[in-house]
Amino acid sequence: MVSFREIVMAHEKMMGIVHKTPLDYSNTFSEYANNQVYLKLENLQKTGSFKVRGSYNKMTSLKKTEIQNGVVAASAGNHAQGVAYSSSMLGIPCTIVMPKGAPLTKVQATKSYGAKVELHGDVFDDALDYALELKDKTGAAFVHAFDDDTIIAGQGTVGLEILEQLPDVDAIVCPVGGGGLISGVAAAVKEKHPSIQIYGVQAKACTSMEQSLQEKKPVFVDSSPTMADGIAVKKPGQHTFQIVQKYVDEMLSVDETEIAQTMLMLLERNKLLVEGSGAVSLAAMLYHKLPLKNKKIVPIISGGNVDVSFISRIIERGMVEAGRFVRFNTILQDKPGNLEKILQVVTERQGNVLDISLSHIGDRIHPGYAQLSLSVETKDQHHIEEIFEAFKQKGFTTDIV
Repeated sequence: MVSFREIVMAHEKMMGIVHKTPLDYSNTFSEYANNQVYLKLENLQKTGSFKVRGSYNKMTSLKKTEIQNGVVAASAGNHAQGVAYSSSMLGIPCTIVMPKGAPLTKVQATKSYGAKVELHGDVFDDALDYALELKDKTGAAFVHAFDDDTIIAGQGTVGLEILEQLPDVDAIVCPVGGGGLISGVAAAVKEKHPSIQIYGVQAKACTSMEQSLQEKKPVFVDSSPTMADGIAVKKPGQHTFQIVQKYVDEMLSVDETEIAQTMLMLLERNKLLVEGSGAVSLAAMLYHKLPLKNKKIVPIISGGNVDVSFISRIIERGMVEAGRFVRFNTILQDKPGNLEKILQVVTERQGNVLDISLSHIGDRIHPGYAQLSLSVETKDQHHIEEIFEAFKQKGFTTDIV
């Protein structure tokens, strides 16, 4: 099991190599969460996530004989970039296996650091199996994404930084996939300050660590698609499981709506672009999953590598869930003045029309009628209901899409 001394040594080794990321107090999120919230901004780390800490610590610990055939790793994205970046710095040939559905920006970023990228399988676990095959075929050293004591020690440097930046912290909230980050943080913090509480957060779509703790051994679980792809690991590691079992106070989970809303709030309120897996720790606080009030709590914002094409969908979904965007469909007589009446209902109630589409062909559309699709920016759910009721009073049968 990882020792406190190993984490301190990793911390000393990477001084000047990785960023000491900011610990940012947020008035807004403190009010929402009923706690004093300090964001540990690992999304501002080199390569866009905490993963570079563990990969650099691992790569520098390998002997020359171990890396003569290069290194190989499996990753959904962030570990890939961490290993590729470290390999580039140290001049070591590197092959990364990523799932076929890995975000394009993460694939391109990994290649830009000089790594060879192979796409294999649908999820991380498929990529991991193939990477282990490559290790055996090529003789390359394998750099695990989480289940390795040296990797865990590197990730634990996040915990040491938090203790330096906020010595009287009451609790730390950490995203959990395979468990590398929370294992390192928990080992760093609990050995010296056992009273500090450590909470892990997973996406409800893939609660492998939570179910493993219930079964008292690492278990494989089925998962659903999630925007928190970076923590969609179907089975935690043996090393990480043992540390989590020993040190972590409680495991929590958040759903896709809570993740999307939190990503949007971070973007709007703090001007921070955060990926789904990086937002789950704050989401657990904003949706009151923690049994704490008026405490100094640090949610770790673990990464910010969001596919550019995905950002608009996240923003739209977050706005829909917040009641700030809605699409109305209605059938109306195709005669002068009807469209004006519809628009007047919206504008009188201070809705902002974003898009209008009229169709004269369809199963529900009779001759002399048209189907109107109207996208509207709104204030909240109550505002949507107000506009909907006004349509009914004007005689328009309307559906909310």
